[in-house]
Amino acid sequence: MRLGVLDVGSNTVHLLVVDAHPGARPLPAYSHKAELRLAELLDEGGAISPAGVERLATTVREALEIAEDKGVEDLLPFATSAVRDAANADHVLARVAEATGVELQVLSGEEEARLTFLAARRWFGWSAGRLLLLDIGGGSLEIAYGMDEQPDAAASLPLGAGRLTGAWLPGDPPDPADVRALRRHVRHEIARVVGDFSRLSAPDHVVATSKTFKQLARLAGAPRSAEGPYTQRELRRTVLEEWVPKLAAMPAAERAALPGVSAGRARQLLAGALVAEGAMDLFSVGRLEICPWALREGVILRRLDTLAAAPAP
Repeated sequence: MRLGVLDVGSNTVHLLVVDAHPGARPLPAYSHKAELRLAELLDEGGAISPAGVERLATTVREALEIAEDKGVEDLLPFATSAVRDAANADHVLARVAEATGVELQVLSGEEEARLTFLAARRWFGWSAGRLLLLDIGGGSLEIAYGMDEQPDAAASLPLGAGRLTGAWLPGDPPDPADVRALRRHVRHEIARVVGDFSRLSAPDHVVATSKTFKQLARLAGAPRSAEGPYTQRELRRTVLEEWVPKLAAMPAAERAALPGVSAGRARQLLAGALVAEGAMDLFSVGRLEICPWALREGVILRRLDTLAAAPAP
């Protein structure tokens, strides 16, 4: 069957269309992205602006039309931290439903972590042993650990690259004092949950998902995306630590000229690097491997599992 996942994230609205059936690897058929950066469109009260709400509704409507054109049989629409944490979340959801007929499922931070962990487990398989997963989105950082397909521990922190950039790094390039303050804040927040994971056995394999980690790995010398998803890509903490002060000294336009860095994400890259560096340091991670699958694939896999478990008509 042809499935569609409509991911209303903190940076983009992403429609992913796949051909899939239970027991098989989902095959990507079409991808459509629209950059909204909702995490940066919040007013002082933490609400998404009226203009932002209307832009979101229009974007969802356009994605719905594309899904219909591509023959999607089952559309799985969901929203993450930008909508979840907005002060006017109920209004946003109601307006999108009114304008498009699409009822977005709002995932909790822990659900995000668990679904992303499922995708990573299926990608790397049982031979990877105990997995530690890190995922930096536009609005939040997800962390999960476990031996099975469901993690033994999962956490979500408000440390997304877009959220932090808007709240902590107004300058371009940012003021060094702001960078230091954000670094302290990031490490304080991560340190609050480290104990929940350190009581568990050391991971056998540390993996990361998200555009932020992919871009940081590319800066650190990982192969280009054009070389395909099966090419191994890793990020070493020592190399990341060398890049953080360089990124802090660059304006966004200069970062955008770096290998693998998109113009739309260049401004957020420093905040994402500070989160990645803090997480790798506090969790004592020397290197991690980039996982091509993430939350969207986790949502698809969970849906396929549900279909496989359903009784035959």
